[in-house]
Amino acid sequence: MCNVLIYRTVKESAQGLYREKGSKFLSFVHPVTSEHEVKIILNNYRTKFYDARHHCFAFRIGIKHILERSNDDGEPSGTAGKPILGQLYSYNLTNTIIVVVRYFGGTKLGVGGLINAYKTAAKEAIIQASIIEETLKEQFVIQCSYDEMGKIIGFLKQQKINYYDIKMEEIVSMKIILDISQTKTFIEKLNKIFKTIQISKIKKIN
Repeated sequence: MCNVLIYRTVKESAQGLYREKGSKFLSFVHPVTSEHEVKIILNNYRTKFYDARHHCFAFRIGIKHILERSNDDGEPSGTAGKPILGQLYSYNLTNTIIVVVRYFGGTKLGVGGLINAYKTAAKEAIIQASIIEETLKEQFVIQCSYDEMGKIIGFLKQQKINYYDIKMEEIVSMKIILDISQTKTFIEKLNKIFKTIQISKIKKIN
């Protein structure tokens, strides 16, 4: 299982290929953070490879509470989706989807052959990807006066904290993203230096 603070995923999409007895298995791995992204990716591959026999997949999303799904898409039960999901487990990946598109070559592979084919195809895509470790993050909004704005921005730059989405209305607000491991210490330091600011958590990301 993934560490609460640090998890493994792929940096970007990658592609693999496996052939067996005339059948061609095209495999694709992508980073994802929501089921909505999963649906878009699946629809894209079903459209692009509309003439393929099967579009099988597995994904894992989340850190503390992981949502996972697998689908055989017409292959015998347990011969496609589970072997793909098994590779996500083998490489300890989350926030990741693997899609394997099969073009049937005319020769049946049998249960064992299918399991090996989908497992190997999924692995080939992962091998081509860059696996990275990410830290769980939280998003905050800082509200301050115009007089404090310059000092706070200077402090954030000094601490190498990126700020964005600055809004200048009756008061100034800006958003920042912090690694969850540094949240408590950073906020205590910020509140100690700047007495009148307001800082509140928006949501946990990744």
